[in-house]
Amino acid sequence: MVKGVARGATEVLAPWVWVVLLPFAVAAASGDGFWRTLLWGLVVAVTASVIPMAVIVRGARRGRWDGHHVTNREGRLVPLVTAGASLAAGTVVMVLGNAPATMLALAGSMFASLVVSMAITFGLKWKISLHAAVAWAAVATLTTVYGPWWLLLAAPAALVAWSRVELGDHTTAQVLGGTAMGVVVGGGSFWLLSSSW
Repeated sequence: MVKGVARGATEVLAPWVWVVLLPFAVAAASGDGFWRTLLWGLVVAVTASVIPMAVIVRGARRGRWDGHHVTNREGRLVPLVTAGASLAAGTVVMVLGNAPATMLALAGSMFASLVVSMAITFGLKWKISLHAAVAWAAVATLTTVYGPWWLLLAAPAALVAWSRVELGDHTTAQVLGGTAMGVVVGGGSFWLLSSSW
């Protein structure tokens, strides 16, 4: 029963899910109109989540890494580089299309998170929890955009963090590290970029 809840949380609250939904929520706050909100939400969702996840699933099916959550640290290089390249292409589209500053700030915060996660994963050779990092970055970002009521999303973020430890995919330290990275790097860089632009 407990393992089933943990598996469900890991799947339903996976990084790609947060990253698909977050851009639409941030775009909606820009007041840029329905169609442009949809456009910029789609650009970030597709380039930051859908394309990288397609690469991950394809690689998992071919046995390049150990599943669609890429729990082996060494297997994370291609997915992270793909995510960075795809997001960079999306950012170019947004710059050329005069996207709202908040959307550029979101893409910038995601890129900063990718760089830091790569430094930790391959520089320090430590398997930080990207599930926790992405979930807590989303909580921090939405709280910055909409206010303190969005801290209620801390409950599902904590649930997914717990699930990673319960399933044995991460240690408590790796999940806490991911949580800190999500809040400080993801949320913090979004706050800095959106405040300065």
